[in-house]
Amino acid sequence: MKLLALDTATEACSAALLLDGALHTRLEILGRGHAERLLPMVDELLREAGLALTSLDGIAFGRGPGAFTGVRIAVSVAQGLALGSGLPVVPIPDLAALALQALERAARAVPPDAQRDTASGVAFDTGPGAALVCLDARMNEVYWSLARRRADGGVELVVESVGAPGTVVVAGEERLAGAGHGFAAYPQLRARFEARLVGCWPEMLPRAEEVARLAVIELRAGRASRPEEAQPLYLRNDVATRPRRPAAS
Repeated sequence: MKLLALDTATEACSAALLLDGALHTRLEILGRGHAERLLPMVDELLREAGLALTSLDGIAFGRGPGAFTGVRIAVSVAQGLALGSGLPVVPIPDLAALALQALERAARAVPPDAQRDTASGVAFDTGPGAALVCLDARMNEVYWSLARRRADGGVELVVESVGAPGTVVVAGEERLAGAGHGFAAYPQLRARFEARLVGCWPEMLPRAEEVARLAVIELRAGRASRPEEAQPLYLRNDVATRPRRPAAS
């Protein structure tokens, strides 16, 4: 399976080329200029691999939510490349890509000797049951999701929403992996879930690497789309007007 993936939903501008399980990546943290850097990243990856775009099986992209302009860049570039090469596209939610990264980081953070009761030797699960991912949506809101791993290795978004930090609610007591700059922008989020967090990484952002890995699962399952069907996901469609309701704590 040969797949190109793109993501520009946040300040992380990234591209990834997945070749039969091996990942080759480019990532830059940019304040702006994603449109100018994305295609050169793609060209570099294809040139180093000695591949033409038409030899790939598909093109994946982070469909959002995220920065309004950033989301549109990845969608439009993926759509243009796919139309020109006759390839299918695979849209991946950015919150799912972020959740995959968080869940795997949390699993690595648990020491092997902490996964077994020292007295009985019985193994037990110390990892997170789900990921709580929050991206700063500005306007006193966050894009957020509660996500869990699927049996096929993919990620299920149990919730995918936008709202004030106080609207982020996760019932139950399961342990969580936290990620995304929403935790940095609104420290009350981390404080509220601190007792349940296996780990929290506010610096973590969606990347094309995880977009590619999730897209391969979708592509193999026959869930690709035609290029003309590529659409962004904003969650908040009105990006110019501040919410009239006060921000919840």
